[in-house]
Amino acid sequence: MKILSACLLLSLVSFVSCHAQQEMKKGFDLSNASVPVDQIVDGGPPRDGIPSIDEPRRVGPGEADFLDADDRVLGVSHQGVTKAYPVKILNWHEIVNDRFGNHPVTVSYCPLCGSGMAFDARVAGKDRTFGVSGLLYNNDVLLYDRQSETLWSQIESKAVAGPLKGKELEYIETAHTTWEKWKEQHPQTRVLSDETGYSRDYSSSPYAGYREQKGLMFPTSHKDDRYHPKAWVLGVRFKGQYKVYPFPELRKANTPVKDRFAGITLEISYDRENQQAFAIAQQEKKPETMIMYWFAWMAFHPESEVFTAGEN
Repeated sequence: MKILSACLLLSLVSFVSCHAQQEMKKGFDLSNASVPVDQIVDGGPPRDGIPSIDEPRRVGPGEADFLDADDRVLGVSHQGVTKAYPVKILNWHEIVNDRFGNHPVTVSYCPLCGSGMAFDARVAGKDRTFGVSGLLYNNDVLLYDRQSETLWSQIESKAVAGPLKGKELEYIETAHTTWEKWKEQHPQTRVLSDETGYSRDYSSSPYAGYREQKGLMFPTSHKDDRYHPKAWVLGVRFKGQYKVYPFPELRKANTPVKDRFAGITLEISYDRENQQAFAIAQQEKKPETMIMYWFAWMAFHPESEVFTAGEN
């Protein structure tokens, strides 16, 4: 009987220990997670193993000789300030903590999802700085803010675990285009310098060949095989509703496409040469639009309406 009791006690201790480990990953408390804990996976590098850029240096277009015309950039215009963030740098850092005037802005890029998104970094009345947690959900980077250690889903723009769970990040419109196109549209833009303070070869990519492959690095909660997993798409969200415009469909359509979605009128333009799409809405309140890979959008928004060229 004593041996049986000891075995039961050992099993209980083992269960509790295993459960506790599941609720703690890389030092983050997942006990109140709003997404399945077993779907929050270790991306490999430790917390901050992919270092954010916290003191960004900026240069003018004439000094950005490290950029080629067709290099991808994330472009942000906010508070009367315009800046470009080269993807070839973001591939190595994923997060830039910046300021537009006196306002904190965090620019993020997930190489696995192709998603580039900027956020207002003043949350719950405090300026926040964000880091790379080393954890992923649906292959997407989970950011964490250093002030509260809350985990944030980039694509959902929402806190998924920690003290601020449920809080939303205010998305700032982010262009995903080529350096040539952004510079043409914004000749006075400032550019994130490749002098980051880190020793990285920004002329090479740690994800070389990844976009062309159909395979993903980690599982997703939803899969949709209608397009190549890494086909570019323009995703639109408005009042809790979602629609996606796959670039393969926009290539076949007569653009600009006029569309109705969530009670609003949209005009979708597609730039084949620069692999860029954007939406113009007539309403005062604008929908949020973002470019990413097909698999990533559908993993987070499986209920999304999908535009096909036949609609036009």
